[in-house]
Amino acid sequence: MRAICPGSFDPVTHGHLDIIERASKMFDDVLVAVGRNSAKNYLFTPDERAAMLEDATRALPNVRVEMLEGLLVDFCRDRDIDVIVKGLRFASDFEFELQMAQMNHALSGIETIMLPTAARWAHLSSTMIREVAKLGGDITQFVTPAVAARIADKTSHTTEGGAA
Repeated sequence: MRAICPGSFDPVTHGHLDIIERASKMFDDVLVAVGRNSAKNYLFTPDERAAMLEDATRALPNVRVEMLEGLLVDFCRDRDIDVIVKGLRFASDFEFELQMAQMNHALSGIETIMLPTAARWAHLSSTMIREVAKLGGDITQFVTPAVAARIADKTSHTTEGGAA
């Protein structure tokens, strides 16, 4: 059985990796799909996000990374993907993901499995990681060393919100 873990992953966090690793134990093949959400203000390009994910999931032999183009259900149908896997942190995540799962099922019949994020990562969001990093905070406990280095490189040129 094949599964997909879609997201923007800007940047990929230990919370994302927890869900991907758990999915890799449940399914024969897991595709991590890097999407483009026009409503989001990205720190990294899609190619940079995909490269970070490829590096972070290198030890998982049944996981691969691709760019997500178009409608998720069409993308899944074209690749014979059986299940969408989503991580949940809070009740608000459930409300949003349930609505998406129901729409995806109505459009294509594809099922969605929702995994609760491990408690130690439940407070993480990519948005918070970006903000903490931009303001000079230490984010190394929340991302891989390679991701932390990329964030430091991107945010070292940012002067938002800080005093000179």
